[in-house]
Amino acid sequence: MTCARTLAALSAAALISPFMASAPAAADTDPFLSYDRPATYEVRTERVSVPLRDGSHLACDLHRPAAEGRFPAIVHDYTAYDDLDNLALAAAYFVARGYNVAACNARGSGDSPGHLDPFSGQEQRDNYDLIEWLAVQPWSTGKVGQMGVSYGAHASLLVAVNKPPHLTAIIPIEGISDWYENTIYRGGIYSARIRDWQRSTAPDTLTTYARHPLYDDFWRERSVKARWKNLDIPALEIAGWYDRYRQGMVENFQARPRNVWLVAGPWQHGLPYGQPADIGFGPYLAWWDRWLGGRRDAPLPAAKVTSYEIPSPGAGTGWKRFSTWPPRGARQERLSLAADGTLSSSPSAATTRGFTVNTETTPASPDEKLSFQTRPRRADLVLAGEVTAKVRAAFTATDGNIAVIVEDVAPDGTSNRITQGWLKASHRFGHDRAVPVRPGTVYDLDIRTWPTHYRLSAGHSLRVTISSDDYPEIDSDAPAGQVSLRLGHGGTEIRLTTYEDNR
Repeated sequence: MTCARTLAALSAAALISPFMASAPAAADTDPFLSYDRPATYEVRTERVSVPLRDGSHLACDLHRPAAEGRFPAIVHDYTAYDDLDNLALAAAYFVARGYNVAACNARGSGDSPGHLDPFSGQEQRDNYDLIEWLAVQPWSTGKVGQMGVSYGAHASLLVAVNKPPHLTAIIPIEGISDWYENTIYRGGIYSARIRDWQRSTAPDTLTTYARHPLYDDFWRERSVKARWKNLDIPALEIAGWYDRYRQGMVENFQARPRNVWLVAGPWQHGLPYGQPADIGFGPYLAWWDRWLGGRRDAPLPAAKVTSYEIPSPGAGTGWKRFSTWPPRGARQERLSLAADGTLSSSPSAATTRGFTVNTETTPASPDEKLSFQTRPRRADLVLAGEVTAKVRAAFTATDGNIAVIVEDVAPDGTSNRITQGWLKASHRFGHDRAVPVRPGTVYDLDIRTWPTHYRLSAGHSLRVTISSDDYPEIDSDAPAGQVSLRLGHGGTEIRLTTYEDNR
């Protein structure tokens, strides 16, 4: 969630760029990706205080077409980053094409009074009240949408599951499904990389989050996943295959495939603007024209899943369209880990190898990890979904962390990380309870990695590394000791979700 001011500024720059209305950088025949129409209206702006049910208010900038009439409304990037000036520039694109746009500071940020508690029930209720206030204004048609990046994306998803009557559709860009699992406690292990965001945006959370190491009602309140059944309005999810929140976006689609569309590009965290295969902003306009503006000629995406195969630039072959995810026809391949460091479909004799737990915030040394690698591929291999691991492990301590890292190794020995996943051993039955770990007992630990759409080229190898740490993705908080992996027949195995795609 480290988008803050830089992403708001990028959003503004993107929306006023003379190129932003152009066709996608990667050629594609989907009319949705190349949609646009001319600007029609001038923009007028006023600062307003939106009343809330508890007597407080939100400080908002309201941007409206400079014309008489009623127009649909969009809540744009509802966050705690106090960037209303930049969002004014970002809003102009939609206002000029016939939309009212509200940019507001969340409670406890900017000029909105109160205490900031990101994604709390209070913040969700405030967002609900904002939507309903916009809907009943004399210049509103009563149809309201919400969009945003990162923080604003999760806010959009959370308010949707609260079901305000006038919220018609949403566009979450690089959002999540669960604040606990996707961001704070990855696999039950605290993520070190989120602390800078906490310090700069919501320092009180450094205390409150540490008080809730298990998945309890505190986290359920901040979760879309806990209320997926309520996510029932049209949602256009914009995700990146290089983004750290892609698992949540894919999960939202898989949970609600009837009303969620997924566009996943070769993007890192933030707006796609300026990144490879940038889709411009026409698709967002098409979405609002369709669901808010009543323009039946405004196209929907040509498929439920529009995915750009990565790496890009590189081996990836560009945009692909699928009816579901993983794609129909995808299959699982199982690879066994052998004592000699090989990774293959043929299990070797059962054996054991171990590594030392890394308790430092430095990269693991050779004796603090185990790596296993396939032979160079004879043909391309497309990964289309999750890589999962069944790790059979024993610990000398009363708990332990397992990190699984999957890499692409080129013929020259250079490597590129594809995906990763983590699990605290005491959370092997879920994050809502910690189950004791008995030293010396062998446990089966099922570890999911972030989903991907990745082409491993012929001549390249797949490498899997297993260790106790992956700083700063997770804290190096496992107790000191040794971890023993069961390998070979009946032992640890890797499961690939692959898709036959011959370009």
